[in-house]
Amino acid sequence: MLGSKSCPNCGEEIPLYRNPVPTVDVVIYDPALGVVLIERNNPPLGWALPGGFVDYGETLEHAAVREAKEETGLDVVLTGLVGVYSMPCRDDRQHTISVTYSAVARDAGALQAGDDAGGARFFKLDSLPDLVFDHRDILSDFSSKLLRLHEHAAVGNNG
Repeated sequence: MLGSKSCPNCGEEIPLYRNPVPTVDVVIYDPALGVVLIERNNPPLGWALPGGFVDYGETLEHAAVREAKEETGLDVVLTGLVGVYSMPCRDDRQHTISVTYSAVARDAGALQAGDDAGGARFFKLDSLPDLVFDHRDILSDFSSKLLRLHEHAAVGNNG
């Protein structure tokens, strides 16, 4: 607990806690084009998955769709949960927890940098640039899940 503050209505003390901040990241994947990365205009500079902070009163899913649209211009459909990432050092600015979704774009041709992104483009999973935060780990997890899906599909087609 960090301390407390007084309630503006009743004057009672309200405890203040220092908690991790919820964020979302989105792996927008196209089998022919790869994954969408944005080039950040704000520190830390570099390439990253589209994502950002969850607004108060917003669901994680809505935040993921909103952030994808704001940073890439793409309308996306979420297709699954990649994972939850919570290492305290994943973001040097503050302790964040990222819920990361996979998604597909309704129209990949609409890709354009927006919001705080200086660039946005597709990258093949085997030729990624240097990434900020823990986004290389996230994409490694995504690639592993994708490989398992392909293996299961291949086994299912042999019957």
